[in-house]
Amino acid sequence: MPERSSAARRPTMKEVARLAGVSHQTVSRYLRSRDGLKPATLARIDAAVRELGYRPNLVARSMRTRRTGRLAVVIPAMTFSPYRMLVGAAATAHEAGYAVEVVSLEGGAGARTERVLELADSGQVEGILALAPIRPEVEKRLPTGAAVVVSADFDDSMRGIGELTDALPVAELIEQLAGLGHRRFLHVAGDQQFASARARKDAYLRAIERLGLESVGVADGDWSGESGAAAIRALDAGRLPTAVIAANDLVAAGVIRGARDRGLDVPGDLSVTGWDNSDICRYLPPSLTTVHIDLEGLGRNAMVRLVEAISGRAPEPSRSPTHTVIWRESVAPPPAARPSSAS
Repeated sequence: MPERSSAARRPTMKEVARLAGVSHQTVSRYLRSRDGLKPATLARIDAAVRELGYRPNLVARSMRTRRTGRLAVVIPAMTFSPYRMLVGAAATAHEAGYAVEVVSLEGGAGARTERVLELADSGQVEGILALAPIRPEVEKRLPTGAAVVVSADFDDSMRGIGELTDALPVAELIEQLAGLGHRRFLHVAGDQQFASARARKDAYLRAIERLGLESVGVADGDWSGESGAAAIRALDAGRLPTAVIAANDLVAAGVIRGARDRGLDVPGDLSVTGWDNSDICRYLPPSLTTVHIDLEGLGRNAMVRLVEAISGRAPEPSRSPTHTVIWRESVAPPPAARPSSAS
């Protein structure tokens, strides 16, 4: 079968209607809102849209409805890349037939609020998704019909807040390590200006106390590999941990480097865990146990709320958990005895 040319004619609404066995008026109604349509009808149209690869003609729709088919995602000036969240948000918008533009702004919530109001009043976009806080009174000042959804996952400096500060996986890591026989722990924390770093540190201390375990301390790091290596180099040779909970994967890589410099084997002498599930985790020797964050799912679900607010149609949300522990080779039961001269 010959490949379909990239310049091939795009499928039409009438073709979707014909394949689904409904009228084109029903498909038009479906594109405006799923409300009031029978589940069986929705299922047939959904299947026809997927099979044909149908996307609404945004130019034609704009001429008929004065809709632009465009959405804006507003983020602070980037010091940390929200790329994966934007991928999830943009893919969801495209599925629903919208184009997306990303607006990155200097300044705090006040500047961001004013820009959101400008966008809402411009008529250039149908909806705005803000991934950082705006002033709560903005809703009273929005033009009629403008849709704004705030999914405040980052602060003004792109530091994770909201769901991104959930530190429950720290307790899961410690509980599983304790189940393997570990009793002495170290936490190499992230920059304490970040709510996520503070939450993980607090979760570590609570879990250690709750489970009756021993902590050799908390090393306040800065998210860097060097802070992980420095924390291991600074440990008293007579009181080494058997497990390290690192604030992120880069810190964990530094811990592994520092352990190797001291003649310690990971995981033979020291189990190490990270956070973020960076691509490199699978390829480290040993591969790193870590916490996966479904940033694409967070972006998707935020955009689902915006699309539903505009059209009444909600794309399928992500149902994956935000955080998942990924167990790999860097974790093992502790050694039966540690040489007191290890250095």
